[in-house]
Amino acid sequence: MEENIDVEAGENPFQPYLDALRKELEHQDPIFIIGIIFSLAVVVISFVLLKYFLSSKTVQSAVLLVGLCDSGKTLLFSRLLSGKFKKTQTSITDSSAPYKAKNEKGSNWTLIDLPGHDSLRPQYVEKFKSAARAIVFVVDSAIFQKEVRDVAEFLYFLLTDSAVSRNVPSLIVACNKQDITMAKSAKLIQQQLEKEMNTLRVTRSAALGTQDGSAGSSVHLGKKGKDFEFSQLPMKVEFLECSARGSKGENGQADIGSLEKSLAKL
Repeated sequence: MEENIDVEAGENPFQPYLDALRKELEHQDPIFIIGIIFSLAVVVISFVLLKYFLSSKTVQSAVLLVGLCDSGKTLLFSRLLSGKFKKTQTSITDSSAPYKAKNEKGSNWTLIDLPGHDSLRPQYVEKFKSAARAIVFVVDSAIFQKEVRDVAEFLYFLLTDSAVSRNVPSLIVACNKQDITMAKSAKLIQQQLEKEMNTLRVTRSAALGTQDGSAGSSVHLGKKGKDFEFSQLPMKVEFLECSARGSKGENGQADIGSLEKSLAKL
C-alpha cells in the first residue's frame, strides 16, 4: 500500500499535458514542427544577444572638463555648478558633481573635472573616457601662443584614442579667459590647432611606420591625403569663447552662456 502511494506521489503532474502535446505533434506536418523549433531558437538567440549588448554597453552620461594646468577648468567647474567664483589651485585628482542642463528637459549629466598636469592626464582620461557624452577641452586663450604645441598634443592624444573614436562624444573647445585683453579668438585658436595637429599627424604617422612598418596601428586623425580640419572628425566639434572669471572679476558673473547653451543641446 505504501509503495503504491509513493509511486502515485512520484508521478509527474505535467505528464498528461506532455502526452497530449506529443500526440498533437504526431499529427502535424514535420515542416511545421521544424518551423516552430527554428522560431524558438531565433527568439532565444536574440534574447541572449540583447542581454549581452545591454550589459556590455557603457552609459555615456558624463561631461569631462579637460585641458592643461591653469587653463581655468576648476573655476569653470564651480561656475557651471553654482555660478559662484571660487579660488582654486592645481588639481591632483578628479572632482565630480551632478549637473542639470539649462534646457526644457532638464537633462542631468555628471560633470567631471580632470587634473591638467601632464603626468596625471593619461590615467584620468583612461578612467572616464568611456563614460563621456561630451568632452569640454578648456584652453587658456591669453597664453595660447606659448602653449599651442602642448594643447595640440593633448588634443591629438584624446582624438586618436580608440574608445573616444568609437563612442564619438561631442567635443567643445572652450576658449577661456576672454576677459584678458591679449586673449586669442576661438576662430584663430581653431586655425592654429588645425595646422599644429596636421604637423603632429605627419610626424606621428612617420614614427609609427618606422617602428612597425605600418602607420595603421592607431586611429587615423581626419581624412587621408588632406590637411587636417576639425570638420573631418566623426564627432560634433564646436569652438566657443568664454570667461570663467568674467569681466568684473570675483564679484561679477561669469561669461559662460555659450558653453551652457552647448551643454543644453547634448
